[in-house]
Amino acid sequence: MNDRPADPRHLEFMRQALALARANAAAGGRPFGAVLVRDGQVLARAVNRILDTGDPTAHAELLAIREAAHALGVTRLEGCTIYASGHPCPMCLAAMHLAGIEAAYYAYSNEDGEPFGLSTAAVYAQMALPPARQRLPLRQLRPDAEDGLYAQWAQRGRGALRGECG
Repeated sequence: MNDRPADPRHLEFMRQALALARANAAAGGRPFGAVLVRDGQVLARAVNRILDTGDPTAHAELLAIREAAHALGVTRLEGCTIYASGHPCPMCLAAMHLAGIEAAYYAYSNEDGEPFGLSTAAVYAQMALPPARQRLPLRQLRPDAEDGLYAQWAQRGRGALRGECG
């Protein structure tokens, strides 16, 4: 599906993300780039840095979110749009939700990436299962007498921030 937004700037931002991805691939990295924009202004540009950092979370989208949040001194990026060369993986999509990203566009789908080992469709399928049925099951384990961690945090004036975790 190719859902083209009316604003021609969307295509320009996507072209930037694709140019980043191509340059990263030419330099020996993975073919992923991302551009994060608010009010027509680019706040961050990033490429996938998994190979050069050894960090499996160094995805272009996450790095762009981190860069923009750090530069602005905020943890919420309401009003922002992200342009990604490839279909965001579940980790990146979750980060977009948690950061309050308003919209996301991608150029290449999971189906496009599948023949090249660049699809995260299998991870999406795992995440759709109940936690106990996933290959990596999620189970609660709280030691005896452990209680009040969140209440202690809130009492110290931290206050709950919408959608934040971990």
